[in-house]
Amino acid sequence: MRPLTETETRAVFEKLGRYMGANIQLLVDRPDGTYCFRLHRDRVYYLSEKLLKAAASVPRESLESPGTCFGRFTKTHKFRLSVTALDYLAPYAKHKVWVKPGSEQSFLYGNHVLKSGLGRITEHTAQYQGVVVFSMADIPLGFGVAAKSTQECRKVDPMAIVVFHQADVGEYVRNEEALT
Repeated sequence: MRPLTETETRAVFEKLGRYMGANIQLLVDRPDGTYCFRLHRDRVYYLSEKLLKAAASVPRESLESPGTCFGRFTKTHKFRLSVTALDYLAPYAKHKVWVKPGSEQSFLYGNHVLKSGLGRITEHTAQYQGVVVFSMADIPLGFGVAAKSTQECRKVDPMAIVVFHQADVGEYVRNEEALT
């Protein structure tokens, strides 16, 4: 487990910035202590400094998951955000999308959000902006990328894609089925 390099930090913060904007600072300096990002086996973990000190006493080979996995670096050194970061992204997200109850299941199966399933969208959401997808009961379901801006969403036909799927909480179930 090691600290992120300058380019790795930039890649992680650029990806988080697409969803959180300037709220990234709230992840690091929290009221309950200082938190940091560490790299272990091409995965980026988010953990408190107290947990970091405890994990330092464990050998690298034995260390499985020192904190919350925020994502991983691909072989081409691109950062891919993981659904496990959703609980930290959701409260600080700048742009949000709420889906209707009938479209929740479709999104949780890995499909894009269509205009017909769109409940609400945050004002001034730009095209290709990172968005966090919520149910109408304000439960975070996943995240994606806005395919249309807020203004365009008002004019498109009901079968047009408004949010490209990136990750959702249903991935746990789908990945578990693939392993059995």
